[in-house]
Amino acid sequence: MDYVNLSANHFTGPIPSFIGNLMNLTYLNLRENQLVGSIPPEIGNLRSLIDLYLRRNQLGGSIPPEIGNLTSLINLDLRGNQLSGSIPLEIGNLMSLTNLYLQENQLSGSIPPEIGNLMSLTDLGLQENQLGGSIPPEIGNLMSLTHLYLRGNQLGGSIPPEIGNLTSLTHLYLQGNQLSGSIPPEIGNLTSLTHLYLQGNQLSGSIPPEIGNLMSLTNLDLQENQLGGSIPPEIGNLTSLTHLYLQGNQLSGSIPPEIGNLMSLTNLDLQENQLGGSIPSEIGNLRNLSYLNLQGNQLGGSIPLERWNLMSLTYLNLGGNKLGGCIPSQISNLESLVNLNLSDNRIDCAIPSKMGDLKYLERLDLSSNNLVGEIPVELGKLSRLNYLDLHNNSLSGSIPDNLRAVLFYTTFLGNKDLNQFHETQAPRRRSSVIHYMTVFIPLAAISCIVVGSCFLFRRATKTEQPETTEKNGNFLSIWNYDGRIAYEDIIDATEDFDLKYCIGTGGYGSVYRARLPNGKVVALKKLHRLEAEDPSFDKSFRNEVKHLIEIRHRSIIKLHGFCLHRRCMFLVYEYMENGSLFCALRDDIEAVELDWSKRVNLVQDTAHALSYMHHDCVRPTIHRDISSNNILLNNKMQAFVSDFGTARLLGHDSSSNFTANIAGTYGYVAPELAYTLIVNEKCDVYSFGVVAMETMMGEHPGDIISILLTSSGEDIMLHKILDQRLPFPRENSVARSIVLIVSLALACLSANPKSRPTMKQVSEAFLARKSPLAKPFHEIPLAQLRYVNRSRLEGESTEASSGQSEE
Repeated sequence: MDYVNLSANHFTGPIPSFIGNLMNLTYLNLRENQLVGSIPPEIGNLRSLIDLYLRRNQLGGSIPPEIGNLTSLINLDLRGNQLSGSIPLEIGNLMSLTNLYLQENQLSGSIPPEIGNLMSLTDLGLQENQLGGSIPPEIGNLMSLTHLYLRGNQLGGSIPPEIGNLTSLTHLYLQGNQLSGSIPPEIGNLTSLTHLYLQGNQLSGSIPPEIGNLMSLTNLDLQENQLGGSIPPEIGNLTSLTHLYLQGNQLSGSIPPEIGNLMSLTNLDLQENQLGGSIPSEIGNLRNLSYLNLQGNQLGGSIPLERWNLMSLTYLNLGGNKLGGCIPSQISNLESLVNLNLSDNRIDCAIPSKMGDLKYLERLDLSSNNLVGEIPVELGKLSRLNYLDLHNNSLSGSIPDNLRAVLFYTTFLGNKDLNQFHETQAPRRRSSVIHYMTVFIPLAAISCIVVGSCFLFRRATKTEQPETTEKNGNFLSIWNYDGRIAYEDIIDATEDFDLKYCIGTGGYGSVYRARLPNGKVVALKKLHRLEAEDPSFDKSFRNEVKHLIEIRHRSIIKLHGFCLHRRCMFLVYEYMENGSLFCALRDDIEAVELDWSKRVNLVQDTAHALSYMHHDCVRPTIHRDISSNNILLNNKMQAFVSDFGTARLLGHDSSSNFTANIAGTYGYVAPELAYTLIVNEKCDVYSFGVVAMETMMGEHPGDIISILLTSSGEDIMLHKILDQRLPFPRENSVARSIVLIVSLALACLSANPKSRPTMKQVSEAFLARKSPLAKPFHEIPLAQLRYVNRSRLEGESTEASSGQSEE
């Protein structure tokens, strides 16, 4: 026997030591099982082994030094386990290795200098461990290396200049460590580099001008360091750049006009630096720019919109600077704007009526300026506007009636000549707000914390505990119903909910990141005081508590605790490092890290969670707001269903219906709710279908849903709709899983609720044996997957797509 492939099964227990008797074995693949225990040292007997895949199990212990005996090894993949201890020095004996993946374990100690012996290595993955020490200069010997992943460790010291020897390198990930010193100018030698990530370290000094040599670079991220000096004009040479992140440093001087040469740029973030001077008009050349954030600098002069024609710009934040003059009427040229923030500047003119032409605008913040005159009635044309802040200006006159739907208590405070507090108006305004929020709670409030959800929550345990005097001990053991025991810890950790701890704000609450006295990092979802007095918000908040106490599933988020006092209402969850699925899919960097295997797993995890809610709870539960914003990802990119503010219990017969206001997020709501208002579990099934397609496509499917389900989609090939940022799926098991997911998603998206499968059927289909592919993956048309055989959904072995075999 020379070939063993037992991958993607449900094998448990340890790897047997007698595996070392298979002396002729060249290929061993045990990945994606549930294997435990240590890697047996007898594996070192397999001296003919070329490929060893043990990834995504639950293996622990250390990597045995005997692995250094496998001198014929080309591919070694141990990622995604619980391996600990040091990387053995003997790994330097594997001179034939081209791919070494040890990431997502608990490895500690230093990176051994012997790793520099692996001269054939092209991919080195050591990220998401606990590795310390310095990056060994011997790493510069790996002249064939194309991908170097060291992010998310505890590496210190400086970046060795020898890294400049790696001229074949295309991806360099060093973010999230404790690296110090300056960026070595030798980094300019890496002319093949397309992705350079150094964010979240302690790097100082200036950005070296040699960085301008990296003409192939598409992603440059240096944010959250201590870099100073000016932005080098040579950065304008990087004409392939699509993402440039320099925020959270100490950069000074002016923004170089050469930045206008970056015609491929889509995201530019320079916020929270010390940049001065004027905003260069050359930024207006960046026709592909969709995100521009210059907040929190010392930029002066006027806003140079006269020469900007940024048709793709959706996010513009110039807040917290020293900009003066007027808001140019050319603001209307930014026709795709969704979020506009000009707050905390020195703008001293009237609000231009042309702002009413921004038909996609959802958030507008012009607070803390010197705006004068009346609020233009044209702002009322903005049908999508759901957040408006004009406080602390010098506005006068009356509030236009057509703006009342977006009012919050603080929207107009500090405008002493504005007639917003007449007794005849106040009751009308509050009534309007309550009516609007009651009708649109699902679309604007319950799922409101879109930004915050990019950072949120993960696991927990019991929420109701007996009182104890161990105030600063284990947080999970001291929380009780009304929060009296741990309340002070929360207040101390957030300095009474200081804004510097806020990581997201929405229509009815804010999310804070806090480190408790025992070192645990948590996320706090706090209800604004005004909304805490509104019965509809209070009910949703308490509804989330009720359901998360009762539900227990590994893929459903759970509470650590909660406080429901009227003066301070908040929920406490574990901090989730990778945020929401929505944010991950919309960030090109994170989307690539979210590879096909991870996407398959998170779709399956979501299906199992919904199946549990619908069919295995004591009281079946409907979520009513399944969307990519409410699927949260932990540090291993595992999925957790969150936000139960609109969830409802069914009768013991889970097929029972009830009538309710429309709940859910626009684009995910089952179509029948628009005319029936009858809710049952098939509404969640439809929403799951949208999320599954979005995960595979990398973006919301939008109007393509109707095309895929009709004859007009007959000629569409499956691979054409998949996320093009990921490479073609190379493993048959992954390709089969993608086919199955799309097949099931299309069934879930049926316009007829009765034709949709149940989540139990979907969950069981994922657990059943997958049919082989009869034709190459790239030749499978969507028309072949449109209808899933009913018996397949019931767990039988019939094929999902008319007789497909191994590729």
